[in-house]
Amino acid sequence: MYRVAAVGGDGIGPEIIAEGRKVLDAASERFGFEISWEDFDIGADRYLATGDLLTYDDLAALSRCDAIYFGAIGDERVTPGVLEKGILLALRFYFDQYVNLRPVKLLAGVPTPLAGKGPADIDFVVVRENTEDFYVGIGSRFKKHQKAILNVERALYSLKFELDVESDAEEVAYQIGVVTREGSRRVIEYALNLAERRRKKLTSVDKANVLSDVYGLWREVFSQCAANYPAITTEFTYVDAITMWFVKNPEWFDVVVTPNMFGDIITDLGAMIQGGLGLAPGGNINPEGTSMFEPIHGSAPKYRGLGVANPLATIWAGSLLLDHLGEYEASAAVLAGIEAAIAEDAVTKDMGGIKGTADVGSFIASAVRKGA
Repeated sequence: MYRVAAVGGDGIGPEIIAEGRKVLDAASERFGFEISWEDFDIGADRYLATGDLLTYDDLAALSRCDAIYFGAIGDERVTPGVLEKGILLALRFYFDQYVNLRPVKLLAGVPTPLAGKGPADIDFVVVRENTEDFYVGIGSRFKKHQKAILNVERALYSLKFELDVESDAEEVAYQIGVVTREGSRRVIEYALNLAERRRKKLTSVDKANVLSDVYGLWREVFSQCAANYPAITTEFTYVDAITMWFVKNPEWFDVVVTPNMFGDIITDLGAMIQGGLGLAPGGNINPEGTSMFEPIHGSAPKYRGLGVANPLATIWAGSLLLDHLGEYEASAAVLAGIEAAIAEDAVTKDMGGIKGTADVGSFIASAVRKGA
């Protein structure tokens, strides 16, 4: 039996999580395991009523779960960033979910904006480091009237040019990226192990030709780790180049590993070439701890309660959850159910269909039970 936390969140989140649960329950029935669901009231409604984002009780209870199934976060009544940072990012950091896993796979029957490309060409996985780089939150801004601006300017000029200068700048802002050897090693090792189970090719993304200190370390660690996997073909590419090749030759890629900021950028491009945000799942993974699985799209509050939201990304995230738990056959069956829904046009309006959210979930759950 697996204990799984269900966090619907905001907007369409509760609706799409309900359909994901329906499908995962069908998979558990067919493949002989049990999911014990634990519901968590975490999101905008509770925050507005109580001021609570995440409580110690929330975190303690979530820690006892094998995985977290997360809907969506964001509400127009709350200042942008409050819920996202205070809930979603807080969970990722608290549970040290250092891998952000994003499959980029074009399913049969889904159009791609890439001319001449089909499902055989678009089937790779991006492994994004999820806790370091320029997202560690180290930075600040100083205006001219603040004494600190002079100290910051002097420090920056000293580091860059070995000069001690004063200027009349109106304002200085800085942001620091942090890449550690251990943080790089563990996510690169995860990517290498994943590549070993796939087509045995791993591409590393960086910008070491300009940001040579942080990404020079990343390259060094990558080379050291890759030396222990002689069966895997490895390569380096710059982040600007890979955006080009994702569009021109996506078939070149199998597993891609990237520091945090670049991963954030290229996975959105990946989502578009696989058919859009409605088909893009994500996993936030700690291989030794509690991991979280979610669609990458937002909460779409204007569609809340209308029954028109596309649940496919959430259901696909459920497939990733099952794979993480080691239920590989069940995971594959869920993905096959999604493909069956697309083939039978059992999809929502955004994909050209006429089905409602619950109809899509019910169709896929039935397909999973029947072995479609």
